[in-house]
Amino acid sequence: MLSALRLSNIGVDILSSISADNGAMRRILIVEDEMLVSMMLEDALPEFGFAVAGVASRVGEAMDYVRKGAFDAALLDVQLDGHPVLPVADVLIEKGIPSLFATGYGGSGLPETYRSHPALQKPFIIDDLATALRRLFER
Repeated sequence: MLSALRLSNIGVDILSSISADNGAMRRILIVEDEMLVSMMLEDALPEFGFAVAGVASRVGEAMDYVRKGAFDAALLDVQLDGHPVLPVADVLIEKGIPSLFATGYGGSGLPETYRSHPALQKPFIIDDLATALRRLFER
C-alpha cells in the first residue's frame, strides 16, 4: 500500500486554491487507523499546502476532534480497527464540515446514504488525494 502513496510536485493552481479565505492553510483532520499511512499523510499534506489539524485512529478520538471543530475538512478511513467511521461522518455532515472517504472499496463500497459524498479508493496516489481535498473546498 505504501508504494502507492508517492509524493510528487503539483501545479500552482492546486496550491492557490487550498488556502482559507484569510490566506491560512486549510486544516485537515486525518482519521486513519494504519499508523504508516497516517504518518505518510502527515508528511505529505503540508507539501501540498494543507495543515494537519490532528490524527485520530479510533472513532472515539475522531469524535473528540469533531466536537472541538478546529479543522476545515476531514479525511476519513471508512473502517477504523474494524469499526465504521459513519457516526463521525454523520456529525461532520450535521456541522457542514466537508469530508473525504478513503476506502478500499471505492464509492460503491459506501452505504447508499453516503454515496453522494466524495470518496477516494485505496490505495491512492498522493496527487489524487490533494486533488480530491482541493475539490472539497470548491463545492
